Amino acid sequence: MALVSITAGPDGWQGEQDLFAALQALPDGAAVTVMVHGFRFAPGAAAHDPHRHILALAPTRSCWKAVSWPRHLHLDRPGAGLGIGFGWQARGRLDRVAQRAFDIGAQMAGMIRCINMLRPGVHVNIIAHSLGARVALSALAALPRGDVDRIILLSGAEYRDHARSAMRSPAGRAVQVLNVTSGENAPFDALFRLSVPPPRLTDWPLAAGLPDLAGWTDLRVDCPHGLAALRSLGFATRAPTTRICHWSTYLRPGLFRLYRALCAPGQTDLLPRLAEALHRPGPQRSAAFAIPMRRAAPDRP
Repeated sequence: MALVSITAGPDGWQGEQDLFAALQALPDGAAVTVMVHGFRFAPGAAAHDPHRHILALAPTRSCWKAVSWPRHLHLDRPGAGLGIGFGWQARGRLDRVAQRAFDIGAQMAGMIRCINMLRPGVHVNIIAHSLGARVALSALAALPRGDVDRIILLSGAEYRDHARSAMRSPAGRAVQVLNVTSGENAPFDALFRLSVPPPRLTDWPLAAGLPDLAGWTDLRVDCPHGLAALRSLGFATRAPTTRICHWSTYLRPGLFRLYRALCAPGQTDLLPRLAEALHRPGPQRSAAFAIPMRRAAPDRP
């Protein structure tokens, strides 16, 4: 359908007119997919501009990680929904950028409220990488019930307590979340915990999982059991080829096919079916070092 570039800044988010025009052209019941980058991107910052990188339909080829999210989500195809590339200032010291992410999440929540007000009945999805997970979950925490359908978190740089709090919000009680992790990201999880200490010392990043949280599904893509669950639903992807990679949850061939399906308006049962497949007995050993899954106390009925 279209791709709109939005930039969040100190004075609010920019790109309203393009967004409003695209929303008016959107068919009833269509999907709106908000794509959020993580650390070290900044709109307008030459090689670090996300709107010329992963959030572009034709990204610059100067970086091997510049894989077009909107193109792999098929947002450039006839009949597709609306894609929103959500850019924000994510350069600087990691702890300061992580703190800024909370404010950016509040801006995203304002944008999503506008989307639902202008076009009630659209299906809003969010896909976020790294510190974009904090942005996405902060937005979720500030929204009313039903404003977001699904969230896909890729190697999320956020803590479980913050995720639990967001999932207790009105919007969180109705959303479906897929938390995609890999042991390849373990060094980056450790760096996040050292640079951005959790408010509670016994808390852990999202890689530790939230297996008993309603509406939340953990998928380890370096785990034989996780890969088998994907294959059982027709989503084949390969095992890890490296021990360290922060970007494998979107660079790994085959994973975008799953993300595309989850963002489709009619696929309401896909994530519950994946969760069911993941709960079947099977091999649990990870193919790479990772923070172990930790059981969480049930948060919701």
